[in-house]
Amino acid sequence: MSKFSEYIGSQFGNPRGVVGAICCIIMNVINRAMYKNTVALVDVKSDDKILDIGFGNGCLLQRLYGKFKCDLYGIDISEDMVNAAMERNKVAADDGKLHLQIGDCCDLPFDEGIFAAVTSINTIYFWNDTAKGLSEIRHVLKPGGIFYNVVYTKEWLDKLSYTKKGFKKFEPEDLISLGSNANFEKVTVKEIVKGKSFVVMFKK
Repeated sequence: MSKFSEYIGSQFGNPRGVVGAICCIIMNVINRAMYKNTVALVDVKSDDKILDIGFGNGCLLQRLYGKFKCDLYGIDISEDMVNAAMERNKVAADDGKLHLQIGDCCDLPFDEGIFAAVTSINTIYFWNDTAKGLSEIRHVLKPGGIFYNVVYTKEWLDKLSYTKKGFKKFEPEDLISLGSNANFEKVTVKEIVKGKSFVVMFKK
């Protein structure tokens, strides 16, 4: 694996600087089907709260606000992405509905049971502790709330040069098992693009 590929892979996990901004624009394009399916699946009311983990430049947040007009919370490890997402979601921010911060999904700074839905697009590969992250998400979900975890298949990721290092890759059954171990009541999988991407829905 070349140093360049390794560097690009690290940018997908923690976008920063000009290269990070470019990587996010690329992700916005290649993840379009993921955003569309996630917004279609999420079922919340305008007085609910949604948490997006690893929101990047805020593309999914923008789509969610366009549909639900509810309070949006986000946590990301990149300060650059907090700034980019705030700029992209000025409408929600001006409405007092946008709450973004730097942080780690394995140590969520939120009270128990406050979110009707939690979303994450292509971040679980980079979590330091997958089991801990899922446990934290379950803690902040309302009873009956759902975590929508959207990922590329292991088969697809294995084809990419920059995913050889630093990416944890999962089969659907891996995530079902992890969800069961984290005491989610129900875990279901829905294919997005055959052989390429899917969403795992973890219901509390």
